[in-house]
Amino acid sequence: MIRRIRARNLLGTLLILFSLTGLIACNGDSGKKSESQAPADTGMEAPVKIDLLSGKVAETMNSAGYTYILLDSKGKKIWVAVPEMQVSVGEEVVLQPGIEMVNFTSTTLNRTFERVIFSTGPVSEKGESVGKNVEMPRGDSPMEMMKAPASGGMGASTPIEDVKVEKATGQDAYTIAEVYEKKSGFCNNKVFVRGKVVKVLPKIMGKNWIHLQDGSGDEKKGNYDLVVTSQDMPSVGDVITVSGTVYTDKDFGAGYKYNVIVEEAIITK
Repeated sequence: MIRRIRARNLLGTLLILFSLTGLIACNGDSGKKSESQAPADTGMEAPVKIDLLSGKVAETMNSAGYTYILLDSKGKKIWVAVPEMQVSVGEEVVLQPGIEMVNFTSTTLNRTFERVIFSTGPVSEKGESVGKNVEMPRGDSPMEMMKAPASGGMGASTPIEDVKVEKATGQDAYTIAEVYEKKSGFCNNKVFVRGKVVKVLPKIMGKNWIHLQDGSGDEKKGNYDLVVTSQDMPSVGDVITVSGTVYTDKDFGAGYKYNVIVEEAIITK
């Protein structure tokens, strides 16, 4: 009898832990972990430490509201772009981590950077982000193309297009408007969505960023455009079906947060 009670208690504890894990993954960034989410005595993964960007300024220039800094960290150099700030060559700086762009072309500088990290700015002596409430400039911002409609949580919207695409068939198939409508019940569920590719931005943070529209949704509600990330690379104008996992309240840092996004998608035509 005692063994049965203990087994029930253990089963109940495991169910609670699984439920909490599901809620955390559904309501936040699945790539981030905090100490409160992963206590040492639970056997869960240790929290991921986010490294700050620190080093000596080897070169700097201002353009389109950004300060571009060539950061020399123990002989390793990397370009970092922050909202415009005063900085001098030879100065030691500590900057917030950010989003890395590969082969990014600055139209205002007429220059292509092999790699550049877009950071929200410097860190104070107390270790706090000086630029945590700073809005990233739009001039050279590589994230403009990643932005979703207002209800997607990214501020500026992707223009709505005159699109009419037939809904995908089969189980777990939804229109884009339905994905937004049912987002609270998905919680890391896989979905199938068919739509037209209206925008693509390749090779950001190791994935391709795709905007889909299918003619469903409403411009005022902002539920007409779905952002999808994938290793596959479609072309603008392609009509595709994506199979991926829905995440809600996904925060990539630097002020870029999605209420709804489909990740790890596989694309078929």
